[in-house]
Amino acid sequence: MGKIYQALRAALDAERPVGLATVVDGVNLGNKMLVYDSGEPAGSLGDDGLDRGALDQVLRLLRIETNETVTLADNAGQETRIFVEVFLPSPKLIVIGAVHTAIPLAIFAKEMGFKTIVADARGKFATDERFPHVDVLLNLWPDEALAQYPPDASTYIVILTHDPKFDDPAVKLAVASPARYIGALGSNKTHTARLERLRAEGVPEDQLQRIHAPIGLDIGARSPQELAISILGEMIAAKYGLTAASRAGQAAGPVRELADAQEG
Repeated sequence: MGKIYQALRAALDAERPVGLATVVDGVNLGNKMLVYDSGEPAGSLGDDGLDRGALDQVLRLLRIETNETVTLADNAGQETRIFVEVFLPSPKLIVIGAVHTAIPLAIFAKEMGFKTIVADARGKFATDERFPHVDVLLNLWPDEALAQYPPDASTYIVILTHDPKFDDPAVKLAVASPARYIGALGSNKTHTARLERLRAEGVPEDQLQRIHAPIGLDIGARSPQELAISILGEMIAAKYGLTAASRAGQAAGPVRELADAQEG
């Protein structure tokens, strides 16, 4: 049992998502199994059937970020109650593009518990004077920033540069990562052109479908602050798997064109 807690502590120290399954009712009362976000288990609940079922349940609950008591059947068909507790690192928000909207977005996200990282290769934008509130400010190109802070399942990536030479490399790396959310600024026209460029570079269609663009929920946002709120709303929808809701703003042409004008 001590090894399980040591492994849990190591995962927490490494900011790695894990789930702990514990038998709370049944013949194997108190047995525990740790499951990493990769699907790798440590320990056992004392039965192969329970272990397989618990692994699936832990991975499911890690995706929706919640604890739950579940009932599973062991190899003999006997029902056993398992409590699954998930342990998640603080979510990370990586903003590519130190533009106006990035300022309130980082402020609001930090209030919500995100570790905030803003990156821009343009030194006149990525300054301490403009972003004194962020956890990490990087004067780097997107590929360098994402290499320094590799996205995981608790990472949210927002691409606001509105320039293909910054946008395309950032999107290409983001969609190939396990990031929870990937949003990119631009109107429908801008995004269609972006998709054509990325397809020409061989980016798979299933990866392109992960992009939330035009970015943000359609709340009629006009100011940088309002656009930041619409982006955060879409991030929250993605967090809880509300993919239909999170893409509901895609038809908002006038609002998106206004966002283009603000960030252009």
